[in-house]
Amino acid sequence: MSSFLHQRPLQSTLSYFREPSSPRSSALAQKQSSIFGRAGLLVLLLVLVILGVFMPWSEMHEAAFWNTRPALTKWRDYTLAQAVSVVAKNGTVIVCAVSQPYLPFLNNWLISIARQKHHEKVLVIAEDYATLYKVNEKWPGHAVLIPPAPDAQTAHKFGSQGFFNFTSRRPRHLLDILELGYNVMYNDVDMVWLADPFPYLEGKHDVYFTDDMAALKPLNHSHDLPPPGKKGRTYICSCMIFLRPTFGAKLVMKKWIKELQAQPWAKLKKANDQPAFNWALMKTSGQVDLYLLPQKAFPTGGLYFKNQTWVKETKGMHVIIHNNYITGFEKKIKRFQDYGLWLVDDHSNESPLGRL
Repeated sequence: MSSFLHQRPLQSTLSYFREPSSPRSSALAQKQSSIFGRAGLLVLLLVLVILGVFMPWSEMHEAAFWNTRPALTKWRDYTLAQAVSVVAKNGTVIVCAVSQPYLPFLNNWLISIARQKHHEKVLVIAEDYATLYKVNEKWPGHAVLIPPAPDAQTAHKFGSQGFFNFTSRRPRHLLDILELGYNVMYNDVDMVWLADPFPYLEGKHDVYFTDDMAALKPLNHSHDLPPPGKKGRTYICSCMIFLRPTFGAKLVMKKWIKELQAQPWAKLKKANDQPAFNWALMKTSGQVDLYLLPQKAFPTGGLYFKNQTWVKETKGMHVIIHNNYITGFEKKIKRFQDYGLWLVDDHSNESPLGRL
């Protein structure tokens, strides 16, 4: 047996021991072999496609993510002290607070400031990460986010809890800048500069502000804090403020913070930050050097947009126009357009952010 196996070729030997197969089973085996061969080829082809196409793409996508991550991390870790030191000029910084829905208003405001050559000292306090990244992408270093970021994904209406949460952070931001030793001007972004406001910040007063009342004042009115109104408090606007880093200015900011804590938002009493600011001014007025800016230069929207006779009489005297006494995102834009103050459509190239 041994010599027989050695003498026969291997194939013949295996055939010798294999049982004879029927024609039917032989055909079935060939058919299965043919099917699995095709399926196997398709699977192999699919694997090659995945390995050859998808994997390189995902590696590129991952590489792109990790390459951009340092830039994102940089701005997330960017502090207020760093930001102010970058943008301040001659010890002064101009500040606004903005959430993503109000980026068009930010751009409009910036165009008007750029025309007065003061835009380089602007610092945008971003109230969401989308705003932080967008501004710093276009204008590196000019936006900072001070955690925690409030829920600011929608354009909050005046009087809403979202609006209160958004604006109630303002005195803390301003106090922090004062503690760093800088002069700070705060503006809402629904404002437009028609002239340079800095010549009006005369003297060495602690706090400069504007009256929010539409009632006419004499052109040479007093610069003292006005008397209280019907609600027992003044009606000073918290939307345009200039502060020097003095004990008095810091005292007002601290008092403003305390007043906000004492008057939280509630459904029955829809508070905003402005009454608290007025109470703070009134309660510290004996200790602080306060200065009311001239109405002719800094009119409230209730005067500028509703008293055209006064506007004509004071033509050439207006410095900063505030688009208040109206609520609603679209309504504010329409009013600016009607008065030729919506600049972003035709003059976005004048903004440091360009066209958004």
